[in-house]
Amino acid sequence: MKNEHEEKLSIKSTLPFIIVIVLIIIMIFPIPFYIEGPGTTENLKDFVTVNNKKDTEPGAFYLTTVGVRKATVGSALKAKFSTFEELVSKEELMGSSTSSEYDRIQQYYMNSSKNAAIEQALKLADVPYKMNFKGVYVLAIEDNSSFKGKISVGDTVTGIDGHTFKSSEEFVDYVKKQKIGQKVTVSYLQDGKAKKAEGKLIELPTDKKAGIGIGLTDHTEIESTVPVEIDAGDIGGPSAGLMFTLETYEQLIQKGIRKGHKIAGTGTINTQGVVGRIGGIDKKVVTASNNGTEIFFAPDDEITKEMKKAEPEIKTNYEEAKAAAEKIGTKMKIVPVKNVQDALNYLETLKEK
Repeated sequence: MKNEHEEKLSIKSTLPFIIVIVLIIIMIFPIPFYIEGPGTTENLKDFVTVNNKKDTEPGAFYLTTVGVRKATVGSALKAKFSTFEELVSKEELMGSSTSSEYDRIQQYYMNSSKNAAIEQALKLADVPYKMNFKGVYVLAIEDNSSFKGKISVGDTVTGIDGHTFKSSEEFVDYVKKQKIGQKVTVSYLQDGKAKKAEGKLIELPTDKKAGIGIGLTDHTEIESTVPVEIDAGDIGGPSAGLMFTLETYEQLIQKGIRKGHKIAGTGTINTQGVVGRIGGIDKKVVTASNNGTEIFFAPDDEITKEMKKAEPEIKTNYEEAKAAAEKIGTKMKIVPVKNVQDALNYLETLKEK
């Protein structure tokens, strides 16, 4: 048998290996949480093409992102003591969606954002355009739908039993006139491939009418006399709407509205040109400042009584951005905007750099 001295030596010799293994577990192996932090600042000259040409005017418009990565024990501990990092659960980040469904939904929001931005820019530049209905975009699928496991979140339903439609309203009206339990064939696009699926119509709890059991919205594409392309790569979500609008508008009119300045920002955009609230604006301020931008457009959104009641400490995006800028001591100017015209009005006040 080993004596006490030999046992101590054995423990001492194995201790470094145990420490290394523990550190590997802490630093490498993921836990079921995510870290949200400052992401990237992307030059929109690389994303937007108008009339098959890139932006060559001085200065630049930038979109900003929130970085999301899987957490480890080590990164989670670090996030707890970081001002601009946040530990979130999968449910907080994705809701009830799977990872693939979440990615598809984010891409839908991005595509909708691009469409709305292009539409606003074309309106501002007085360029004719029209919206083409491509089908019904699937945002959710009910658990009792017979199409669950066949059609997926992110797919585009293009027809049913050979019938096509010009809007989601037409689609819904047609389906509601059918019989509950009736077998139908749904045509849809999945990752660009045309597919078909058979299933039975179910009774919808809202009005007791027939339906296929999906949450839906219009999937449209914009067509104009001047071709506009926005390629955001793997970036998802709706928050680049304002900056896409400004970049597209600049390329349409080619008047150097930035006047040589580096301008970042965030905010959704709708068909009326209203700039909407987004999440993680403090993290976007940090990445914009780190990348040397001079001006940051922040949504000056309305805080309703209902929002205030649910979250008494809630602030507007502009107030959040202003607070983040003060924390990091940046010289970057935070500019509040309620709509795209506010941003254009501010740009007119700038001096040539």
